[in-house]
Amino acid sequence: MTLKQRLAAGSPVLAPGVYDALSALLVEQAGFEAAYLSGASIAYTQLGRPDLGLVSAGEVADVIGRIRERTEIPLIVDADTGFGNALNVQRTVRTFERAGATAIQLEDQQLPKRCGHLAGKTLVSPQEMAGKIRAAVDARRSEETLIIARTDAIAVEGLDRALDRAELCVQSGADVLFVEAPGSEAEMQTIAKRFTGRVALLANMVEGGRTPLRTLDQLGQAGFQLVITPGAMVRALAFMAQDFLS
Repeated sequence: MTLKQRLAAGSPVLAPGVYDALSALLVEQAGFEAAYLSGASIAYTQLGRPDLGLVSAGEVADVIGRIRERTEIPLIVDADTGFGNALNVQRTVRTFERAGATAIQLEDQQLPKRCGHLAGKTLVSPQEMAGKIRAAVDARRSEETLIIARTDAIAVEGLDRALDRAELCVQSGADVLFVEAPGSEAEMQTIAKRFTGRVALLANMVEGGRTPLRTLDQLGQAGFQLVITPGAMVRALAFMAQDFLS
């Protein structure tokens, strides 16, 4: 069953965050149905830096290739802003798909980008983001390669404007919708009410973030088909490493 088919099957999919072949292999061996290649986790582990858009498209593609050599489960890839304009997005999608990405996530931030649960972000126009999504859809070789549209507008423009941006992304062909950092159950319910049945919805569970942490079953009942925990494993390993070194 492809990830596209699985998301339409009913119960939600949980995709732990990974950052290299070993972490992805551990996720696969633990029985998870998908993994999420986190741009932030690549920045932490490969560069020793925070999530500020410092990782290049080529570096992400290298990691995708190494993961795909070792694992078979669907791999959802954080492509940040697409690494440029719509033309760059097309090249990014082709490169990541060829390397082994199952789904490719694009966001509407401007550089320098920031973690979705931090303040101080700036956004491209809704029309530019819609153009990027259309470019991504046109560039993919297989319709089984999913395009995930992420908007960070809640923290910048509020929920209503975020929903308007999300609507444009759906109209532009996005397969999965990721409205980042809702700050309450009510906001999550509003998102689900607007889009359930029209497009698959993604929920991002970040420890210490703005969004309330909920179980997979709770999120599924609320209308979310895909749940990611992008940085949970790398943070756990970092704390374990600090204890070990002490």
